[in-house]
Amino acid sequence: MTHIWQTRFQHTCWVLVWLIGAAAPAQAQDSIENTASTAFAKMPLVRVVQTISGACGADQSVSTTVAYCTSANEILLAANQIGLPQMPYLVAHAYGHAVQVQHGVADVALREITARRAQEVALRGLVDRQVDCIAGFLYDLAGFAPASLTQWFTDDPFASVHWGRNPLHAGPVMPVPLADRDIWFRRGQGGDLANCGVGEFGPDLLIAAYRG
Repeated sequence: MTHIWQTRFQHTCWVLVWLIGAAAPAQAQDSIENTASTAFAKMPLVRVVQTISGACGADQSVSTTVAYCTSANEILLAANQIGLPQMPYLVAHAYGHAVQVQHGVADVALREITARRAQEVALRGLVDRQVDCIAGFLYDLAGFAPASLTQWFTDDPFASVHWGRNPLHAGPVMPVPLADRDIWFRRGQGGDLANCGVGEFGPDLLIAAYRG
């Protein structure tokens, strides 16, 4: 009888360890989601999917990790990303796009790009750098320890379509050197949105939208 109870006790302990381990990644994801929703209005919810392809008009050209569907105002997160150490950054980056879309920066960017097609690549690059600064701001606000993107990546993690309206596969593509992304991500971790002004896209709309 004693052996049976020891076996049951050991099994219960292993179950508890598994549950605690499974909860930690979800808490990391929830931390970014809750932080973004507290800091800014009209933020999307995160929907975990087995594959992003097939959702919001996404195909194989769309990021397989995370994508922001502006039509539904939701962030699609691939289930196989849950638990990876870079996952909070990936989600925070998607929220950076959501902040721009929901609070006017994307409208300003579209006007500039439409009026200056010859400079579209440069302008889109500035927009995405600001996104990484917002991501760093949210990452810091959520209480994560300071981090560098070079801890997790050796190349640009967002070199494919990762945001846009349905069909998502028609969204913009703007690769940015990892070193540049890292500069802006770390700048955002300084905790001041005033430092997220990039070129023609100043921080005023971000500061006005922030509810902190």
